[in-house]
Amino acid sequence: MTVLVILLVGQAMATMDGSILVVAAPSLRVDLHASGAELQLVVAAYTLAFGALVVTGARLGDILGRRRAFMQGLAAFTAASLLGGLAPNPTVLICARALQGAAAALMTPQVLSIIQSSFEGERRARAIGAYSMILAVGVAAGQIIGGLLITAHLLAAAWRPALLLNAPIGATLLVASRRRLPSIEPTGQRLDFGGVALLAGSLVALIVPLTFGRQYHWPVWVWPCLIASLIGAYTFARYERRVAARGGNPVFDLGLLTLPGVAAGVLTVLLIMACYAGFLFMLTLHLQGALGFSAFHAGLIFAIYASGFATASLTWTRAGDTARARLPVIGPPLMGVALLAVGLIAAGGGWPTAATAPLLFVAGVGHAFGFSPLASRLTTTIAPAQAADLSGLILTASLIGQVTGVTAFVGIYLGAASHGSAYALAVTTGAIAAVLVVAGVSARCATGRSAAAHSQATSACKRGDVAYQTSSPDH
Repeated sequence: MTVLVILLVGQAMATMDGSILVVAAPSLRVDLHASGAELQLVVAAYTLAFGALVVTGARLGDILGRRRAFMQGLAAFTAASLLGGLAPNPTVLICARALQGAAAALMTPQVLSIIQSSFEGERRARAIGAYSMILAVGVAAGQIIGGLLITAHLLAAAWRPALLLNAPIGATLLVASRRRLPSIEPTGQRLDFGGVALLAGSLVALIVPLTFGRQYHWPVWVWPCLIASLIGAYTFARYERRVAARGGNPVFDLGLLTLPGVAAGVLTVLLIMACYAGFLFMLTLHLQGALGFSAFHAGLIFAIYASGFATASLTWTRAGDTARARLPVIGPPLMGVALLAVGLIAAGGGWPTAATAPLLFVAGVGHAFGFSPLASRLTTTIAPAQAADLSGLILTASLIGQVTGVTAFVGIYLGAASHGSAYALAVTTGAIAAVLVVAGVSARCATGRSAAAHSQATSACKRGDVAYQTSSPDH
């Protein structure tokens, strides 16, 4: 259990820090005299560095060894957090945030990889449930904790504790990691720098316009960037196939996407995270902008959703095999219906907590049902050597989903806001519900195909055709 705690705390630090300074804009503006563009970069620099390098970080786990990669990423993340917390000006803070994102890209892919190699059976399912909980609710938790730390005014510059808190936690985790994490030998592969450059460039060309385009009213440069991202992705795929054909080590194993259920499963993750992030951001605008709620009050409302997710993530493993196969299919539509009901209730005016709180809890449950069992099932369809690729793929899909969801659904909300925020909330939750129905269909494809693949692999193992075993004992 110590192994899992170390991994999940490291993942939580990285996930929450993507949003922990979102509510810090007033404090940053006063303390560092930051401009509006600099405030945006403080948040975006982390996302850009993480998104561009997370697949590379996953491959480095194989090259360096997963424990070593996790510890190096954790050490760099801790140092960057300290640098950011002590930053004397916006430029240093932006650079520190970019370093944080790059360090998180090295550290976090190792979490799922080590879970897969260190746990088996029910223990693995429960561990992945806890991992999924951290991955999904960390965005909201970052805003909540950031708001609490800033409101507490522990230092004259209220935003600094949000970053400095990582230093003692990170140092403690480093000591524990050296003693407790299993040593997993490196594979001896070499890093494919050409693939790294193509993939990073493609992801940056996608994330930058989605992050800044709406704020600047979709300027002309947005569209060439998006086209360049598509061309870059196509070029990356062709280049990686050539690398693999000549016996090299591609930065990402494209064969993973051809395994039964994997592509549909990753699409499901992307759609669910898009809906979640879009709803979270939109609800923030409605609660704090239209209804005048404080950041702390809004955070308590988000905590209701998070509690539903946590409850389901930690208990779904008690269901039987048949129910587990159905949960990823049932979860997204359940989440969509609950969020649509929240939007319709809000359209009536006000925020009746007695009505919205149970629905937000149910939405969190649906989110967990659509995410945790699916992630667990995907890990049973791949070989241990592909764990790093799957981890990087899930993290990339989650990030792209969040960025895309905020852009799309907030755009719908703002477009309908001329008729009132409550009306816009109802319209947008309707769009979210429709997308989540698609996510349920995608999950059906993923679970059906992965179940067939897992059944075939199990039969082959019994015949002695396939030797599948994890590389470390169960902890």
